[in-house]
Amino acid sequence: MSDANALDTSALALDQAALAPYLEAEIPGFSGLRSIEKFKSGQSNPTYLLVAASGNYVLRAKPPGQLLKSAHQVDREFRVMRALSTTAVPVPAMLHLTSEESPIGRMFYVMDFIDGRIFWDPALPEASGNDERAAIYDAMNGTLAALHDVDVEAAGLGDFGRPGSYFERQLTRWTGQYRAAETDAVADMDRLIAWLETHMPADDGLVSLVHGDYRLDNMIFASDRPQVLAVLDWELSTLGHPFADIAYQCMQWRLPHASGFRGLGGIDRAALGLPSEQDYVAAYCWRRGLDGIGNWNFFLAFSFFRLAAICQGVYRRALDGNASNPEKAKTYGEAVKLLAGLAVKLIDKEA
Repeated sequence: MSDANALDTSALALDQAALAPYLEAEIPGFSGLRSIEKFKSGQSNPTYLLVAASGNYVLRAKPPGQLLKSAHQVDREFRVMRALSTTAVPVPAMLHLTSEESPIGRMFYVMDFIDGRIFWDPALPEASGNDERAAIYDAMNGTLAALHDVDVEAAGLGDFGRPGSYFERQLTRWTGQYRAAETDAVADMDRLIAWLETHMPADDGLVSLVHGDYRLDNMIFASDRPQVLAVLDWELSTLGHPFADIAYQCMQWRLPHASGFRGLGGIDRAALGLPSEQDYVAAYCWRRGLDGIGNWNFFLAFSFFRLAAICQGVYRRALDGNASNPEKAKTYGEAVKLLAGLAVKLIDKEA
């Protein structure tokens, strides 16, 4: 198994003896559970590799302990991936979803294990060269366009969220989440929230299924070609505005590569064959038949805000003792300041 699938067996262990008979009874063909190992990745919902005589599987669960309202909805992840199985968006096969009264005492689901590459560094140092790097980004771009072109009614997701006023509703939601998890006052965050409230664009009526955390390391690529085999981590998915996803991904172009986020900021992207932000957005617009994206700085600033709010929640869970990866989670407190500061620099250019 590659470093991308590195495992952590020291925390949040599951009771194998209790889980094995349950899975054999509920999942057709499942037999002979041999081991359970926790993936190091995943700050929100702990994720485990199940090795069984019948093959490898992935179990994704809610974290233990007191949780913020509307967070960690693994049932939504299960539903959206199951619905997407008949579309052009690649996802693992969904095998089983439990109730809260599961053998581990909290909700979880089981899906197929997809063997492939996960790229943790967006500079793609492991790629064979510039052509492969460019092709990987193009495949990611094409998959995003395919996601936003999904007919949500035909996929059975017409009620997966409230259409319209997406950014207004999201600003209210994540401001509430941020305040509920707030530990120290962050002046840039307060200023950013106020700016977003006063610069909210009018609703343009665009609605699509959005992933909510669309980035390179939430995808599995084929081992021998630049093809997306699966898009993972759908916890934040909903019906929303497609520009939220494209802006959130392009935020990575601005995050410093030397930070914990390992963005594309500060590296020579052209020398590596990576697309510029402008070219990446243009390719997306071409695929979807769009003339361009207005209010771009608002969408970027909103992306910084929402990620900062998410990081604050992870940091708070670390302090409360129920983060999936506690040591890493504690670094997220400083990340909130970094993200808010970058957003303030962006909105200052608007002034």
